Amino acid sequence: MELTGTPFFILTVVLVPVSITVALLFWGKVRGPQPVRTLSRIVMIMFCQVTAVLMVFVMVNNANLIYGNWDDLLGTGDHVRAVPSVPPADPAGNGQSGDAAKQPPKVLQKFGGVNDPAVPGDVQKTELKGQVSGVDGEVLVWLPPQYNDPAFKDKKFPVVELIPGYPGSSSTWYGTLKVSEQLKPLMQQGKVAPFILVSPRTLLLGSHQDAGCTDIPGKINADAWITRDVPQMVMDNFRADPSADRWAIAGYSAGAHCAAKLSLAHPNRYRAGIAMSGYNDPAVEPDSLVGKDAKLREASNPVNILKSAQQPPKVALLVSGAKGDGYEDGQAIAAVAKEPTKVQVEESTGPHTTDMWKRMVPSAFEWLTGIIPVQ
Repeated sequence: MELTGTPFFILTVVLVPVSITVALLFWGKVRGPQPVRTLSRIVMIMFCQVTAVLMVFVMVNNANLIYGNWDDLLGTGDHVRAVPSVPPADPAGNGQSGDAAKQPPKVLQKFGGVNDPAVPGDVQKTELKGQVSGVDGEVLVWLPPQYNDPAFKDKKFPVVELIPGYPGSSSTWYGTLKVSEQLKPLMQQGKVAPFILVSPRTLLLGSHQDAGCTDIPGKINADAWITRDVPQMVMDNFRADPSADRWAIAGYSAGAHCAAKLSLAHPNRYRAGIAMSGYNDPAVEPDSLVGKDAKLREASNPVNILKSAQQPPKVALLVSGAKGDGYEDGQAIAAVAKEPTKVQVEESTGPHTTDMWKRMVPSAFEWLTGIIPVQ
């Protein structure tokens, strides 16, 4: 029974009145010594409380898609097949060697439905084995309405990678933030460019460890998974524009940290980044492995990435957040940015929730269309 499935949710709802009914029926019928009767009634009360808490947890999890499956919830999932040495990326932006003779075979994938009632039916899912990173995981892809229009049959499309928070599911952007449902009419009206939207798994390690979208020696190549394997798969299977000028990355919360860091660190892959309610210091996340390593912690801070860059990256970054929740971090990035790096900081109002980020989606992608326009 799937964690986010309707059958399990219905089961948790049914268990609440059942637990209360059992307690009412057997409360006065318990026999035995006083300690036994007391303990039995305590168990009944606890059963009622557990079922109520379980129902609320499932409701919240289904609404926000924090955990996509039981392995993610229990911390038993591990998506690292190997930790190979990552070869240098091609400065041109395709992440592969410039020698065509050395190009690996195309990563042709099979796609199916997501099998999650919260996710729209036009979102596709594939299980990808990362050739560069050694990471295995699902990748969700949504195609814009123009993609299958005969008038666009020879067109290549811009791409946005969507990074969830931590913990977070690859389904959250589609199921909770409603990114495809909100953007589809705007794309049809020409207000937003027809982006291919791609959301890879980022919860990659078991035991509740956050890889922070970073290559950690001997542990995981989370950066290479997002910036190399996933883009290559998208270009191999869809009419995606390979130019870095037509790629962007967006995230919220911990995913905002990833979006800012990866876009600034990989101008050969991304032209723009959107960071909503993020942070610069990875140690803000208690489960962050990067935050526990002094060298990686410093290297992963977007401010330090800009300070140490040999030349300012040609990247446009939109940073939004409330005061005390990302706004000051955006100002810190803007303070060290130099042309051609462009940083726009916007103050948001509201709590650190998916409801706020959902409301920000249309305006953020309209801003992005100004950077990566309709063609």
